[in-house]
Amino acid sequence: METKGSTLIIKLLMVQCLAVACTAQNFDFFYFVQQWPGSYCDTERSCCYPTTGKPAADFGIHGLWPNYNDGSYPSNCDPSSAFDKSEVSDLISRMQRNWPTLACPSDDGSSFWSHEWVKHGTCAESVLNQHDYFKSALNLRDKLDLLGILQGAGINPDGRTYSLGSVKGAIKEATGYSPWIECNTDSSGNSQLYQIYLCVDTDGSSLIECPVMPSGKCSSSIEFPPF
Repeated sequence: METKGSTLIIKLLMVQCLAVACTAQNFDFFYFVQQWPGSYCDTERSCCYPTTGKPAADFGIHGLWPNYNDGSYPSNCDPSSAFDKSEVSDLISRMQRNWPTLACPSDDGSSFWSHEWVKHGTCAESVLNQHDYFKSALNLRDKLDLLGILQGAGINPDGRTYSLGSVKGAIKEATGYSPWIECNTDSSGNSQLYQIYLCVDTDGSSLIECPVMPSGKCSSSIEFPPF
């Protein structure tokens, strides 16, 4: 015979289970996205260098973004989890070097990192805490020398035009996985290499073949501007 007390306990357990289900943000893979600073800045909106100085002429991290196999993605999953710079104090120099901000107005990168954690990182908290989230992205960046890969294939940030196929082919040849290329347009309306997406497993450590690519397309020939 069920008592009122046991009914209350069952209801409380159900609420707790639902709460756990809500906070355990499930996702299928990450997009690891790197951006070319020359293309970010070579637009009508321009850019601002961080207060720590002009970034290196190299691909920088944009983000490590949880995604679903159907192409949708979770965002802003834990409003109570704010970016805490003290949690990543040992990573700051690497973040300033490899995850620089180019947004205006200038700051030291904290606003950019906070945005990435709150919007994307909180949706991977079931797998990676704040420190591990940023460390995973930085470690992936260390493994993926995209500029070196492209330059090794004769594709240089010299303002010339290259075929989209040659850019994709060089990256697949070097990594074993197909990238997705995002383009933007310069102030003259020319299509240029902006961001490169590669897919990563849910541990945030190993490349995988992308289950789905983002929408959008580039021209068949794209510029690779200097920075």
